[in-house]
Amino acid sequence: MKRAIMTDPEQLRSLEGQQYVVLCPTGPVAAFFDATQEELRAAVPMAPFPTVGHVTLRGFSEARRVGELRNEIRAWAAGIPPIELQVDAVDAFPAPFQIVITRLARTASLVDAYSSLTDRLGATDFSRVGELPLEQWVFHLSLIYGAALSAEEWETLRRGAVRDIPSGPSETVASVEFVWFEGGAEHSETITLGG
Repeated sequence: MKRAIMTDPEQLRSLEGQQYVVLCPTGPVAAFFDATQEELRAAVPMAPFPTVGHVTLRGFSEARRVGELRNEIRAWAAGIPPIELQVDAVDAFPAPFQIVITRLARTASLVDAYSSLTDRLGATDFSRVGELPLEQWVFHLSLIYGAALSAEEWETLRRGAVRDIPSGPSETVASVEFVWFEGGAEHSETITLGG
């Protein structure tokens, strides 16, 4: 059975009414994520974290049009080939976010998928959240959320975590997850790429 990406009740409340298109690696990138997250959680056991490593391609606020949005994502995914993910570094988003991340290389297939989704959504009126232009977007998997840490605790965590990963693990992902948060719970559908 597929594990939920988010299980923390506070996080679930904050995501109510939102939808996401994410990539969920299951091979070497996922193994790297799991091992790194385990180390970080030992250092700050009270900090919240996603329970499954995932790469967000887009977020939405369309609680009343989930079915319509899902159909749009299915149509987009049908024209997208599998996507290569490669670990580039363990990095961090600074305050006010204070998130330690697994940063990914900008592989051609990942950049193309993000660009084509942007182009397709440009012709719609779906309400998007947290969207940035491609040149500003950092492809990543969030490892641990440190926003509640003091400045000193955060700096200690960040300094101990951040590092380059030369020739990092890679894998090809053949599906996307359409995830929506409704009624205090996470729901999802796996959509095959190219399919």
